[in-house]
Amino acid sequence: MIELKELVKRFGDRTVIDRLTITIQRGETFGLLGPNGAGKTTTIRILTMLTKATAGSVRIAGFTLPEDEQKIKSLIGVVPQFFNLDNELTAEENLELHGRLHHMDKAERRQRITSLLEYVELDDRAKDPVGKFSGGMKRRLMIARALLHRPQVLFLDEPTVGLDPQVRRRLWDLIRRMNEEGITVLLTTHYIEEAEHLCSRVAIVDKGKLIALDSPKELCHRVGQFVVEWTEADALRTQFFASREAAAQFVGNLSCVAAIRHSNLEDVFVELTGRKVTG
Repeated sequence: MIELKELVKRFGDRTVIDRLTITIQRGETFGLLGPNGAGKTTTIRILTMLTKATAGSVRIAGFTLPEDEQKIKSLIGVVPQFFNLDNELTAEENLELHGRLHHMDKAERRQRITSLLEYVELDDRAKDPVGKFSGGMKRRLMIARALLHRPQVLFLDEPTVGLDPQVRRRLWDLIRRMNEEGITVLLTTHYIEEAEHLCSRVAIVDKGKLIALDSPKELCHRVGQFVVEWTEADALRTQFFASREAAAQFVGNLSCVAAIRHSNLEDVFVELTGRKVTG
C-alpha cells in the first residue's frame, strides 16, 4: 500500500531522512518509532504532500508522487500532531467544511457526519463549539474528520501526544477498530507501549536512518526476551538473555539486588543506538 525507496530529505546541508526504504502492506498498522528529531514527522509530511522529498520515490496505493498527487490526496486521511480544528465552529460544522472541501455529495456528507460522530462517541456534542472540547475529544474529532471521505490510508502523527493514559487507551481502541475495518494505518510515536499494542510491525529510525524493522515481538527477540537490571557505581546496568533461566542464573552470581523483566521496544532502541526513545 505504501512504498518508500531510498527516500532522502535535506534542509540545506542537514539530512533529515537518509535513504529510507520501507514497504507497508495493505491493511497493516505500521509504526515509525524514534526520538524527537528522528525524521518521523518529516516522513509523514512527505507522504501527505506537505513537503517534497529531496530524492527517492514514493508510491501509495499504486500511485506515484508527485505525478499522481491529486489522486493520492483523495485516498488518504491525515491526523496531524497539533490540533488544527476551527474552535469557533461546532463539531458538526468542522466535518461539514471538510466534506465540502472534498466535494462530497450532500446526502453522503450528512450521512457520514452523523455516523462518524457516533463512531467516535461525540454525537451528543455535535452542536457544541470545538473550543469547549477536551484534548481527547478534539483528537477523536480529528480522526472522524480524516475518515469522512472514506480514505484507504490513514496517517496519524503522534496521535496521543499530551493525552492522559485513560484517554490514550480509548484512542487505541478506536485505531484498532479502524484497522479491523480494512484501513491501512501509519502512525508515528515515541510512546513505546503504543507501538507495542497497536502495530503489527514497527520501523525504528534514528537521525533519519532506518536501523531496524520487524514485529515488536521479533525485535525484542533480537536483543533477548529478558532483561536483568541492577545498580552499579550509581549507574543502572542491564544485560539481555534469551530465557528467564539464564537471566536468573546471572542474577544468582551478582552480589547486589537485581530485577528481571521482559524486554520491550525501548530496550531494543537503546541497545541499537545507545539513546532513549523519548526526549
